[in-house]
Amino acid sequence: MPPGSDVRDWLEEDPDDDDTEPSWFPGHGLPEHARQQGLTHHTQEGALLDFAGRLDPAKPFHRAVAWVLLAVFCFPVLVSLVRVVAALAFPYR
Repeated sequence: MPPGSDVRDWLEEDPDDDDTEPSWFPGHGLPEHARQQGLTHHTQEGALLDFAGRLDPAKPFHRAVAWVLLAVFCFPVLVSLVRVVAALAFPYR
């Protein structure tokens, strides 16, 4: 910067100043159709989609986290299914 010039002049001329958030900010893992539905990383469902969307299948720890998420969400469904089947098989217990 030449002597006598103002820093503000340089900031106004900066070609890399594009006001986009960095890639590590939340919300970049959401699919486009989720954004169109109004989901953001501020909602519970959007935060979960954002988290799951950032998992990298090439990393073993991320694969393990994905399996744990799958188990956490499938377990209540399986327990409910077992209770329904048990209620139909033994109606008077």
